[in-house]
Amino acid sequence: MNELLNIISASDKRRNLLMLLNKGPREWDDIKQILKVTSTGMLPQIKILEEEKLIERDRRKLSLTPMGKVLATHMEPLIRTMEIFDRNRKFWEEHNIGVLPYELLIDIADLGDYRIIEVPDEDLFNINPFLRNISSAKSIKGISHTVHPKFPEFFTTLAKTGVPSSLIFTPNVYKIVSENYPDLLEQYLGCANASLYVCRENLKFSFAVTDSYFSLSLFYNSDIFDSKHDVTSTDNSALCWGERIFSFFREQSDNIKNPD
Repeated sequence: MNELLNIISASDKRRNLLMLLNKGPREWDDIKQILKVTSTGMLPQIKILEEEKLIERDRRKLSLTPMGKVLATHMEPLIRTMEIFDRNRKFWEEHNIGVLPYELLIDIADLGDYRIIEVPDEDLFNINPFLRNISSAKSIKGISHTVHPKFPEFFTTLAKTGVPSSLIFTPNVYKIVSENYPDLLEQYLGCANASLYVCRENLKFSFAVTDSYFSLSLFYNSDIFDSKHDVTSTDNSALCWGERIFSFFREQSDNIKNPD
Protein backbone atom coordinates (compact mmCIF):
# COMPACT_ATOMS: atom_id res chain seq x y z
CA MET A 1 0.00 0.00 0.00
CA ASN A 2 1.14 3.53 -0.73
CA GLU A 3 2.95 4.91 2.35
CA LEU A 4 0.92 8.11 2.59
CA LEU A 5 -2.33 6.21 2.11
CA ASN A 6 -1.36 3.85 4.91
CA ILE A 7 -0.50 6.75 7.21
CA ILE A 8 -3.88 8.36 6.61
CA SER A 9 -6.09 5.26 6.61
CA ALA A 10 -4.46 3.43 9.54
CA SER A 11 -5.60 5.94 12.17
CA ASP A 12 -9.00 7.55 12.71
CA LYS A 13 -7.30 10.23 14.82
CA ARG A 14 -4.95 11.24 12.02
CA ARG A 15 -7.71 11.17 9.42
CA ASN A 16 -10.10 13.21 11.58
CA LEU A 17 -7.41 15.79 12.30
CA LEU A 18 -6.63 16.24 8.62
CA MET A 19 -10.32 16.64 7.84
CA LEU A 20 -10.71 19.21 10.62
CA LEU A 21 -7.68 21.23 9.57
CA ASN A 22 -8.90 21.21 5.98
CA LYS A 23 -11.50 23.72 7.20
CA GLY A 24 -8.75 25.99 8.53
CA PRO A 25 -6.02 26.23 11.19
CA ARG A 26 -7.03 25.34 14.75
CA GLU A 27 -5.72 26.00 18.22
CA TRP A 28 -4.66 22.88 20.14
CA ASP A 29 -7.34 23.30 22.80
CA ASP A 30 -10.03 23.60 20.11
CA ILE A 31 -8.77 20.43 18.43
CA LYS A 32 -9.01 18.42 21.66
CA GLN A 33 -12.52 19.67 22.31
CA ILE A 34 -13.85 19.18 18.78
CA LEU A 35 -12.29 15.75 18.21
CA LYS A 36 -12.82 14.67 21.84
CA VAL A 37 -9.22 13.48 22.22
CA THR A 38 -6.58 13.68 24.93
CA SER A 39 -3.04 14.97 24.64
CA THR A 40 -1.71 11.49 25.36
CA GLY A 41 -3.73 9.95 22.54
CA MET A 42 -3.27 12.68 19.96
CA LEU A 43 0.27 14.00 20.27
CA PRO A 44 1.91 10.85 18.79
CA GLN A 45 -0.42 11.13 15.78
CA ILE A 46 0.46 14.81 15.35
CA LYS A 47 4.16 13.92 15.41
CA ILE A 48 3.66 11.39 12.59
CA LEU A 49 1.79 13.90 10.45
CA GLU A 50 4.45 16.53 11.09
CA GLU A 51 7.21 14.11 10.10
CA GLU A 52 5.35 13.38 6.87
CA LYS A 53 5.08 17.13 6.20
CA LEU A 54 1.28 17.02 6.16
CA ILE A 55 0.72 19.43 9.04
CA GLU A 56 2.76 22.21 10.60
CA ARG A 57 2.72 23.90 13.96
CA ASP A 58 2.94 27.55 14.94
CA ARG A 59 3.15 27.50 18.72
CA ARG A 60 -0.21 25.99 19.74
CA LYS A 61 -1.87 26.38 16.35
CA LEU A 62 -1.90 23.56 13.80
CA SER A 63 -2.51 23.89 10.08
CA LEU A 64 -2.13 21.82 6.93
CA THR A 65 0.90 22.11 4.69
CA PRO A 66 0.15 22.62 0.98
CA MET A 67 0.66 18.86 0.44
CA GLY A 68 -1.59 18.08 3.39
CA LYS A 69 -4.25 20.43 2.01
CA VAL A 70 -4.26 18.67 -1.36
CA LEU A 71 -4.52 15.22 0.23
CA ALA A 72 -7.23 16.26 2.70
CA THR A 73 -9.28 17.88 -0.06
CA HIS A 74 -9.25 14.67 -2.09
CA MET A 75 -9.92 12.59 1.03
CA GLU A 76 -13.04 14.46 2.03
CA PRO A 77 -15.52 13.12 -0.56
CA LEU A 78 -14.20 9.57 -0.07
CA ILE A 79 -14.58 9.79 3.71
CA ARG A 80 -18.09 11.23 3.43
CA THR A 81 -19.07 8.45 1.03
CA MET A 82 -17.66 5.75 3.31
CA GLU A 83 -19.59 7.24 6.23
CA ILE A 84 -22.84 6.99 4.23
CA PHE A 85 -22.33 3.28 3.64
CA ASP A 86 -20.85 2.48 7.06
CA ARG A 87 -23.84 3.91 8.93
CA ASN A 88 -26.16 1.30 7.43
CA ARG A 89 -23.86 -1.19 5.73
CA LYS A 90 -26.37 -4.06 5.64
CA PHE A 91 -29.07 -1.88 4.07
CA TRP A 92 -26.86 -0.67 1.23
CA GLU A 93 -25.49 -4.16 0.59
CA GLU A 94 -29.01 -5.60 0.27
CA HIS A 95 -30.51 -2.94 -1.99
CA ASN A 96 -30.08 -2.20 -5.67
CA ILE A 97 -28.52 1.25 -5.86
CA GLY A 98 -27.27 0.52 -9.37
CA VAL A 99 -30.62 1.80 -10.69
CA LEU A 100 -29.15 5.27 -10.33
CA PRO A 101 -26.78 6.32 -13.13
CA TYR A 102 -23.12 6.30 -12.22
CA GLU A 103 -22.73 10.07 -12.56
CA LEU A 104 -25.37 10.50 -9.83
CA LEU A 105 -24.47 7.49 -7.71
CA ILE A 106 -20.92 8.71 -7.13
CA ASP A 107 -22.42 11.70 -5.29
CA ILE A 108 -24.42 9.58 -2.83
CA ALA A 109 -22.52 11.32 -0.04
CA ASP A 110 -24.83 14.27 -0.73
CA LEU A 111 -27.45 12.40 1.31
CA GLY A 112 -25.68 13.97 4.28
CA ASP A 113 -27.19 13.25 7.68
CA TYR A 114 -29.75 10.84 6.30
CA ARG A 115 -32.12 8.49 8.12
CA ILE A 116 -33.65 5.17 7.15
CA ILE A 117 -37.29 5.12 8.18
CA GLU A 118 -38.71 1.67 8.87
CA VAL A 119 -42.46 1.08 8.75
CA PRO A 120 -43.74 -1.53 11.25
CA ASP A 121 -45.34 -4.63 9.73
CA GLU A 122 -48.71 -3.79 11.24
CA ASP A 123 -48.61 -0.34 9.62
CA LEU A 124 -47.18 -1.40 6.28
CA PHE A 125 -49.91 0.11 4.09
CA ASN A 126 -50.12 3.40 5.97
CA ILE A 127 -48.87 6.03 3.52
CA ASN A 128 -49.91 8.94 5.73
CA PRO A 129 -46.48 9.65 7.32
CA PHE A 130 -44.96 10.12 3.84
CA LEU A 131 -47.85 12.33 2.74
CA ARG A 132 -47.53 14.44 5.90
CA ASN A 133 -43.85 15.03 5.17
CA ILE A 134 -44.59 16.42 1.72
CA SER A 135 -47.98 18.04 2.33
CA SER A 136 -46.42 21.33 3.44
CA ALA A 137 -44.08 21.49 0.44
CA LYS A 138 -43.78 24.65 -1.61
CA SER A 139 -42.82 22.52 -4.60
CA ILE A 140 -42.50 18.81 -5.27
CA LYS A 141 -40.90 16.53 -7.82
CA GLY A 142 -41.04 12.77 -7.83
CA ILE A 143 -40.69 9.45 -9.60
CA SER A 144 -43.20 6.68 -9.01
CA HIS A 145 -42.95 3.04 -10.03
CA THR A 146 -46.15 2.12 -8.19
CA VAL A 147 -49.60 3.61 -7.48
CA HIS A 148 -50.98 3.95 -3.99
CA PRO A 149 -54.76 4.58 -3.99
CA LYS A 150 -54.24 7.87 -2.13
CA PHE A 151 -51.66 9.28 -4.55
CA PRO A 152 -53.88 10.50 -7.44
CA GLU A 153 -56.22 12.53 -5.26
CA PHE A 154 -53.40 13.83 -3.04
CA PHE A 155 -51.28 15.18 -5.89
CA THR A 156 -54.27 16.56 -7.75
CA THR A 157 -55.41 18.43 -4.64
CA LEU A 158 -51.88 19.70 -4.08
CA ALA A 159 -51.72 21.03 -7.64
CA LYS A 160 -55.11 22.73 -7.30
CA THR A 161 -53.89 24.61 -4.21
CA GLY A 162 -51.11 26.14 -6.31
CA VAL A 163 -48.14 23.95 -5.31
CA PRO A 164 -45.89 23.35 -8.35
CA SER A 165 -45.41 19.65 -8.97
CA SER A 166 -43.69 17.51 -11.57
CA LEU A 167 -44.10 13.74 -11.64
CA ILE A 168 -42.46 10.97 -13.63
CA PHE A 169 -44.38 7.70 -14.04
CA THR A 170 -43.22 4.40 -15.42
CA PRO A 171 -45.27 3.21 -18.45
CA ASN A 172 -47.16 0.73 -16.25
CA VAL A 173 -48.00 3.35 -13.63
CA TYR A 174 -49.28 5.74 -16.30
CA LYS A 175 -51.45 2.98 -17.72
CA ILE A 176 -52.96 2.23 -14.30
CA VAL A 177 -53.61 5.90 -13.49
CA SER A 178 -55.14 6.69 -16.89
CA GLU A 179 -57.42 3.63 -16.70
CA ASN A 180 -58.45 3.79 -13.03
CA TYR A 181 -58.27 7.53 -12.27
CA PRO A 182 -59.01 9.29 -15.59
CA ASP A 183 -60.91 12.21 -14.03
CA LEU A 184 -58.18 12.97 -11.49
CA LEU A 185 -55.53 12.65 -14.19
CA GLU A 186 -57.38 15.15 -16.38
CA GLN A 187 -57.77 17.55 -13.47
CA TYR A 188 -54.07 17.26 -12.60
CA LEU A 189 -52.96 17.92 -16.16
CA GLY A 190 -55.35 20.86 -16.28
CA CYS A 191 -53.38 22.68 -13.57
CA ALA A 192 -50.90 25.18 -14.97
CA ASN A 193 -48.38 24.39 -12.22
CA ALA A 194 -48.46 20.61 -12.77
CA SER A 195 -46.49 18.52 -15.24
CA LEU A 196 -46.39 14.80 -15.93
CA TYR A 197 -43.81 12.68 -17.70
CA VAL A 198 -43.67 9.01 -18.62
CA CYS A 199 -40.25 7.44 -18.53
CA ARG A 200 -39.25 5.33 -21.52
CA GLU A 201 -38.00 2.58 -19.23
CA ASN A 202 -39.42 0.73 -16.24
CA LEU A 203 -37.59 2.38 -13.34
CA LYS A 204 -36.90 0.28 -10.25
CA PHE A 205 -37.15 2.92 -7.53
CA SER A 206 -39.39 5.71 -6.29
CA PHE A 207 -38.39 9.03 -4.84
CA ALA A 208 -39.64 12.48 -3.98
CA VAL A 209 -37.89 15.78 -3.40
CA THR A 210 -39.46 18.98 -2.13
CA ASP A 211 -38.02 22.29 -1.03
CA SER A 212 -37.28 20.73 2.39
CA TYR A 213 -37.48 16.93 2.19
CA PHE A 214 -35.92 14.02 0.27
CA SER A 215 -37.21 10.44 0.24
CA LEU A 216 -35.91 7.41 -1.69
CA SER A 217 -37.43 3.91 -1.88
CA LEU A 218 -35.40 1.07 -3.36
CA PHE A 219 -35.70 -2.52 -4.51
CA TYR A 220 -33.83 -5.36 -2.88
CA ASN A 221 -31.14 -7.02 -4.98
CA SER A 222 -33.61 -9.90 -5.31
CA ASP A 223 -35.79 -7.54 -7.45
CA ILE A 224 -38.47 -7.28 -4.73
CA PHE A 225 -39.57 -3.78 -3.78
CA ASP A 226 -38.76 -2.81 -0.19
CA SER A 227 -42.03 -1.29 0.99
CA LYS A 228 -40.83 -1.00 4.61
CA HIS A 229 -37.85 1.33 4.33
CA ASP A 230 -37.34 4.85 3.03
CA VAL A 231 -34.06 6.74 2.91
CA THR A 232 -34.84 10.31 3.99
CA SER A 233 -32.89 13.52 4.45
CA THR A 234 -33.51 17.22 4.96
CA ASP A 235 -29.95 18.34 4.17
CA ASN A 236 -29.61 20.92 1.41
CA SER A 237 -27.10 18.69 -0.36
CA ALA A 238 -29.68 15.88 -0.48
CA LEU A 239 -32.30 18.24 -1.91
CA CYS A 240 -29.89 19.33 -4.63
CA TRP A 241 -29.04 15.69 -5.33
CA GLY A 242 -32.75 14.94 -5.65
CA GLU A 243 -33.16 17.78 -8.17
CA ARG A 244 -30.36 16.27 -10.24
CA ILE A 245 -31.95 12.82 -10.09
CA PHE A 246 -35.25 14.20 -11.31
CA SER A 247 -33.64 16.24 -14.10
CA PHE A 248 -31.72 13.22 -15.35
CA PHE A 249 -34.78 11.00 -15.65
CA ARG A 250 -36.96 13.79 -17.01
CA GLU A 251 -34.62 13.85 -20.00
CA GLN A 252 -35.37 10.13 -20.45
CA SER A 253 -39.13 10.74 -20.38
CA ASP A 254 -41.96 12.03 -22.56
CA ASN A 255 -44.09 14.95 -21.46
CA ILE A 256 -47.80 14.12 -21.20
CA LYS A 257 -50.04 17.02 -22.15
CA ASN A 258 -53.43 15.29 -22.19
CA PRO A 259 -54.59 11.82 -21.12
CA ASP A 260 -54.83 9.36 -23.99
